[in-house]
Amino acid sequence: MKQRYVTEMGMGVDVHGRDHTSAAVRAVFDAIHHSSLNFFPVLGKTADDMEIDVLIGVPDPDAVDIEKVAAALPYGTVTVKTLVGGLEIPSEDGTDSVIIANAGIIVHLND
Repeated sequence: MKQRYVTEMGMGVDVHGRDHTSAAVRAVFDAIHHSSLNFFPVLGKTADDMEIDVLIGVPDPDAVDIEKVAAALPYGTVTVKTLVGGLEIPSEDGTDSVIIANAGIIVHLND
């Protein structure tokens, strides 16, 4: 049975260039670098046994390279889904924007 063990949240920002993928990867980095998962030996599992669902909220979900986002996670089987969310803050002259992405990372293990 697939059991949820961890839910992590993060935020990432691309300050110049409207790069939704860069903001998304930074959100994933933010989420995973505030924890250490130490329960694998107790469960008889390894980090590679994780099934990881990544949810990314950005203004333009189609602008995210989901393979680059998945590559930001070093272990497990990763599935990335992009959704409308985050925030775009246009520059004064409208030629650039700050892109803010939100990431939700859900870690499951099969028991």
